Amino acid sequence: MTLKSRIKNVLDPLKSPSKVQLKEALIELNIQLRDFDDLPEPTIGKPYNRKLLFKNEDVEMLVMNWSQLECAPHDHGHSHGWIQVLSGTSLNTVYEMRGTSLPAEFFKEYHHQGKYLYAPKKTIHKMQASNQTDLITLHLYSPPITGMIVYDLKKCAACIVSDDCGAWWPDEQKQRVREIQLKKER
Repeated sequence: MTLKSRIKNVLDPLKSPSKVQLKEALIELNIQLRDFDDLPEPTIGKPYNRKLLFKNEDVEMLVMNWSQLECAPHDHGHSHGWIQVLSGTSLNTVYEMRGTSLPAEFFKEYHHQGKYLYAPKKTIHKMQASNQTDLITLHLYSPPITGMIVYDLKKCAACIVSDDCGAWWPDEQKQRVREIQLKKER
C-alpha cells in the first residue's frame, strides 16, 4: 500500500476529531522518514518548505523540511493538532497573549526525533531546528488551518495570513488578509 493510500485510509474517516483521535491516527500511520521518496527542500530565506500530504474538510496533513531559520510566532487559526518530529531536534517556544499587547515568551522546550507535540487552538508558538540538526516534522491539524495569525514582535504587529502563506511575515501583499497593530506591554 502506498503512503498516500495509507494516509487516506486512516484520515478520511475522521470527522471533527478530538485531540486523542488525532494522536491515535498519527500513531496508527507510523510514518517514518524512510516513507518519503521526495521531501521538499528547505526554501532559501524561509524557515521551512512544506508538502501537503492529505486534506479534506476535517483534517490536513503536511510534512515540513526546515532550514536553520526560526519561524515567526504564530497560531493555527481555529485549528488544533499534533506535530511529530521525524528527524532532528525542534526548539519550540510557546507564548502567552495578554489582551491586545504583544505575545510574551512563556517557555521553551526541545522535542527530539520521535516526539509528539500538541498545538491547542489559539496557542501561539514558534519553532526552529535546534543544534544545527536537519529538522523534518509531520503536522496533522483539524480542521485544516485557515485564518492563521503571524506576529512580528519588532514591528509590534500581527497579520492574518492567507492559507498559502507559512509562519512568517508575508512578502506579498495578497497574502496579508488583515494587519493588526499591537501595543507594547508596559
